[in-house]
Amino acid sequence: MPRYRLLVEYDGRPYNGFQAQGDQPTVQASIERAILGFSGQALRLTTAGRTDTGVHATGQVVTFDLDKDFKPATVRDAINAYLAAEPIAILEAEQCDSYFSARFSATGRMYLYRILNRRAPPAIDRGRVWHVKRPIDVGVMVEAAKCLVGSHDFTTFRHVACQANSPVKTLDIARVAEVGGEIHLVFAARSFLHRQVRSMTGTLVEAGIGRWAVGDVKKALEARDRQACGQVAPADGLYLTHVTYDEEPNFEKYASIKAE
Repeated sequence: MPRYRLLVEYDGRPYNGFQAQGDQPTVQASIERAILGFSGQALRLTTAGRTDTGVHATGQVVTFDLDKDFKPATVRDAINAYLAAEPIAILEAEQCDSYFSARFSATGRMYLYRILNRRAPPAIDRGRVWHVKRPIDVGVMVEAAKCLVGSHDFTTFRHVACQANSPVKTLDIARVAEVGGEIHLVFAARSFLHRQVRSMTGTLVEAGIGRWAVGDVKKALEARDRQACGQVAPADGLYLTHVTYDEEPNFEKYASIKAE
């Protein structure tokens, strides 16, 4: 029974997140229907990250087993054909070892958050960026982000419904930069808490627009209290961009914002 690994891109706006949820439209349900359509096999995907409603991906990874041995290119093209009417694309497909799991073999994940900082609203990128009208001091956000790097108890930035066993995570990268007229934030870690990236992003913006000082971000982290979190950024600007499977993930290889 061959196992396949897919690299997936999607626009999360039409979906109630990635994970299948009964009759709700989800990315997982759409891909599983496409696989059923071309292979005749009903199955359940394993995914590297269960993105929330409205969150996008350019580097999601899924795995699944098929009863029949298809060429990877055939799997990719057949799924894409069944997904032609949806904003989901299979970028790559390959056969992998039977012990490989998109979720449990992953050693790191990287997210990008895009902010459009101008008075005029987005037209082309509506729903794909967070539109912040107030001027943002990127330098302040850069300094505030440094407070988050390292191993910490991230309870402040943990959603109340988070099911992780521990709030302690090691954040390897937290960077902010102006890129092509936008403000981009890049975060990388072995794993994240539920809504951790959106919570950190919203809090950093509090500092960037002048509501908070850099020290306030550090105090919020150290409070280990969800009530100390700033605003939570909307799903619109969040993208899962990379999942790593090396024993020691080289996040710098994939980070669009390099260390200064």
